[in-house]
Amino acid sequence: MNDSTGYLLHETLLHDTLHTHVRERDGDAGAHLVGLADGALRVARRRQRLARTGAGIALAAAVATAWVAVADDGPPRAHLMQPADRGDAAKATTVSLLPVTSATEGPCAQGDGGYTVKATATQRAMCFHTDSAKGMRDIRVASAKAEKSTVAGGWQVEATLSPADRTRFATLTGSLASSPMPRNQFAIVIDGKLWGYPATVAGSITGGRFEVHGPYGEDPTGAKAHDLAERLDPGK
Repeated sequence: MNDSTGYLLHETLLHDTLHTHVRERDGDAGAHLVGLADGALRVARRRQRLARTGAGIALAAAVATAWVAVADDGPPRAHLMQPADRGDAAKATTVSLLPVTSATEGPCAQGDGGYTVKATATQRAMCFHTDSAKGMRDIRVASAKAEKSTVAGGWQVEATLSPADRTRFATLTGSLASSPMPRNQFAIVIDGKLWGYPATVAGSITGGRFEVHGPYGEDPTGAKAHDLAERLDPGK
């Protein structure tokens, strides 16, 4: 007996067993089982036909098998095989929102723990130091999307915090608002890098949203902005 014949025999037996079981039960669940059994038998017959014509490889990419389990003392339950998810919550890139403690012109000295914003055509390089103990470290945003700024016109990522982190963010920004420059700013750190210039806070930010610009003050391209949004957003 070849594999396709054995597979067909198995599905035929499953088909007949389910039909017998359904005759003893009424209701939508029984009808659903009949549909699954009929579908499984059609798949088995198709597989046998394809195997006879040497097309078994094509079937591997096209067939999704439904396995049906019936509890001894409960209603029938159908379990369909689903694609494995990518563990979004575990793999999403984290963000740290850190209050700035000092800012000096020029790049940071190597090993001093600061973040350097590279020089541009209009501004010198800057070194920012932060207080990680008082900031929000390694948080995961609830959602993120790439968009063009309505003010500057460049690409950016708008990130939205979860309700719990939204409250923490409002408290953090509220405490910074009354401080003198540069301690009224917070830095956005992703993958150990400062993204954009630190944001200046004028009051408590209660909406739970913040904007992420390019790393080290550079303007991101549309492709980089979309890539960052996908890495930040657990649902993408």
